[in-house]
Amino acid sequence: MSQRIGLATLVVNEYDAAIEFFVDKLGFRLIEDTLLESENKRWVVVAPVGSTESGLLLARASGDIQVDSIGNQAGGRVAFILYTDDFWRDFLEYKSKGIKFIRDPKKQSYGTVAVFADISGNLWDLLEPTVP
Repeated sequence: MSQRIGLATLVVNEYDAAIEFFVDKLGFRLIEDTLLESENKRWVVVAPVGSTESGLLLARASGDIQVDSIGNQAGGRVAFILYTDDFWRDFLEYKSKGIKFIRDPKKQSYGTVAVFADISGNLWDLLEPTVP
């Protein structure tokens, strides 16, 4: 048996602003942007450069419950962990592009990490894991 997580859904206010954030600011690739006319929505997938197994499905909020979850998909905890092979390269680049860091960089036993907020306010770890 072989399984893997392919996509995680991220509820957003608007597709184009979310694409701009993930592609232009974080440097993700736009994998797919397909109009689903019959459902009045789009199938939008982004992924970090180099990611082959997983990505984010950017889903425009529909209805009050989904709208209320925007920016708080993990109840105030870090919702996503973005691994990097060069923490300081990415940290400095993201800062220069206006990414808001909530917690300053810190060296932990598991790696170097800092917490940033995405376009909606969801929290992310930027993490360069310690190589065992």
